[in-house]
Amino acid sequence: MKILILCTGNSCRSQMAHGFLQSFDSRIEVKSAGTQPAKAVNPTAVKVMSEAGVEIGHHKPTLVDDYLNQEWDYVITVCDDANETCPVFVGKVKNRLHIGFEDPSHKTGTEEYVMSEFYRIRNLIKERFYEFYKSQIRVRLAD
Repeated sequence: MKILILCTGNSCRSQMAHGFLQSFDSRIEVKSAGTQPAKAVNPTAVKVMSEAGVEIGHHKPTLVDDYLNQEWDYVITVCDDANETCPVFVGKVKNRLHIGFEDPSHKTGTEEYVMSEFYRIRNLIKERFYEFYKSQIRVRLAD
């Protein structure tokens, strides 16, 4: 089972989703990428994921073009439709999904507020991707 998670910068939401999905089942091959990858994974995303028991500090933002020639069971975009345009993947894909989230790295305000948004989005990503895993992936891997 091969899953590619896409967003613009591949530094926050897609990295968190990548980390959670991989933690749910080691039999899944998970990659994440962006159309304009950042230089590094967002350090606050690394921190909040580590607190949830999932290490993503070793991840590196990757250009989506690196994966165009591969076949994917799922390609999932995680951009928030209201604020940005999700990348379009033109490679060989069996299933395309959109599971959108706000980008916590764009939040401004007090440190407490920004951190609370990272935790909120992290928890939403975990919840929604676990539901996806239970309903779509675990069933297929059991066959």
